[in-house]
Amino acid sequence: MQPLDFELAPGRDHVELNQLLKLVGLCDSGGAGKALVAGGAVRVDGRVELRKTCKIHAGQRVELDGVLIRVRAPR
Repeated sequence: MQPLDFELAPGRDHVELNQLLKLVGLCDSGGAGKALVAGGAVRVDGRVELRKTCKIHAGQRVELDGVLIRVRAPR
């Protein structure tokens, strides 16, 4: 599985799942991210996540198509 690190923006404690997928380049838009989540293709911390705007916090792991996104706190 290909690891990818994502750092939250300063002052933010979360990012919405559909936006995270867009920000790391796994889809072209938030709408496309919502479709991936709704289709059951995304796992958060090892479980299928169907909530499109689920809040993802530092320390969580998101998986899609062989890519593992590790979410980090801002420095």
